Amino acid sequence: MNLDCSNIRDDKQSFDISALGNPISVMTSEDHSPSPTMTNTTFTIDICKPLKKAKGIPKEEDCPNGSRVCGIQRLINTFENSTAFLAAIPIAGQYTLHGGTELDPEITRLKTSSSASDRQKEGFRLELHGPTYPAKEGKKHKAVIEFLCKDKAEEKRRLTRRKAEGDDGEEDHSAQGEVADDGHGGTLKYLDFTNVGEERVLSLEWRTKYACEDVPKEADDKPGKSGHWGFFTWFIIM
Repeated sequence: MNLDCSNIRDDKQSFDISALGNPISVMTSEDHSPSPTMTNTTFTIDICKPLKKAKGIPKEEDCPNGSRVCGIQRLINTFENSTAFLAAIPIAGQYTLHGGTELDPEITRLKTSSSASDRQKEGFRLELHGPTYPAKEGKKHKAVIEFLCKDKAEEKRRLTRRKAEGDDGEEDHSAQGEVADDGHGGTLKYLDFTNVGEERVLSLEWRTKYACEDVPKEADDKPGKSGHWGFFTWFIIM
């Protein structure tokens, strides 16, 4: 089963996120102090179509064909001012060379979810599946992206809920990784990449007007406005 970005549908509600169909990247870093090294992982996603091959990158350092979500890991040595490729991690996609893995998208409308906390939100959750990595002894990989409505009224309700829970309402980006502008007034945020049972799960949060249930159609609602093709995001550390 493939994914139609123009008709993301669950519980009689449809969302059109086709304008977001372009590569966008977020990065997270793991410091290995007292060693002068860190591991940078750049996660790149194209929600609507397979990622294109990056120019000038050796094949073994690029994402596998069919990837929708992929992670590139590099080791940064600040003392030696050097970088070394570690891994290209296939997280979600349609993979013919990885056991014929299907994307198999799963969509959940948050307003009518079985979870009480989900029902306080507007938007949807999208699960995209991938292969076992490493192939022989690894875990099944998948991406879970929570698309949340971003408009003035919803942002006000969100801040009110956070303050009621004892939060000051301010975003803390430093603890969890990079936040990327999607080129359409929204943001993609890295949350976590961790083992959940027998799976390895990448969790992302995408705040966008296209996750609102009554979003008006606009003239600039076309893919291609995001400039975040990011396999080289790690250069900002250098």
